[in-house]
Amino acid sequence: MLKSPQNSIFLSFLSFLCAGGLAAAPAATEPTNAEEAAAKKAQAEAAVAAKYLEWVATLPPEEQAWEKVLQENLGNFYLPIHQKEKTEGKSNAWDFVADDPALPRVLLIGDSVSRGYTLAVRKALSGKANVHRAPANCGPTKAGLDKLTVWLGEGQWDLIHFNFGIHDRATPLPDYRVRLGQIIDRLATTGAKLVWATTTPIPDLPDKQQTAASIVERNDAAAELMKEKGVGIDDLFGAMTPHLGEYQPVGDVHFTAPGYDFLGQTVAAAIEAELRK
Repeated sequence: MLKSPQNSIFLSFLSFLCAGGLAAAPAATEPTNAEEAAAKKAQAEAAVAAKYLEWVATLPPEEQAWEKVLQENLGNFYLPIHQKEKTEGKSNAWDFVADDPALPRVLLIGDSVSRGYTLAVRKALSGKANVHRAPANCGPTKAGLDKLTVWLGEGQWDLIHFNFGIHDRATPLPDYRVRLGQIIDRLATTGAKLVWATTTPIPDLPDKQQTAASIVERNDAAAELMKEKGVGIDDLFGAMTPHLGEYQPVGDVHFTAPGYDFLGQTVAAAIEAELRK
């Protein structure tokens, strides 16, 4: 029988379908709008949070106490990240540190850049120091004044390595200087050796009212304070500047994994040198 043009079209279309020419319809579980997507995200986070709490319940009391501090201080952004990593068995900057009493205790205070290099510092100082970090993304100097007692905890520190800068880029310089001076005075009461980390470079982003010069200005103001108060300086700004093209993504204040390894080695060397004094 001769094929009519209509039959030919129909048969071609049927062959097209059989060959998978049309995409499969979305699965019933796929979100259809932003509200549904948000609900599914919240449901997934709740499941992770529940699994995390089950994990916490298996820990010794001292470790449970540390996790409670993190729950109270990491906030809505970092806590879900921490919970997910713990349920996946991953190490992170906020791991509980079981101190070796024969080694000095070191505290890292800083923002997300500090968080990024914490594990590298721990690795570099393994067997040389107990490296802890504050239970937060420490943010601006104002947060430091509000939260320093929590971050210091109850233990005795031999050395505190600290930074405030990126989150203070819009803080008026006089206010930044006053607050940073108050933080230094508070840290000094611990009896620990203090090491100031200069703030790492940031790119110019006019749309976000962000300038590279703002960090240079705050580093200069901080340098004057450290000289006045006799605080050692770990010049991360100077160390990183020649390597920005290699380690800092375009338009970002953060760094790649190799960049954080580089910073971690730099921080560890500064800490070790100060501990030897």
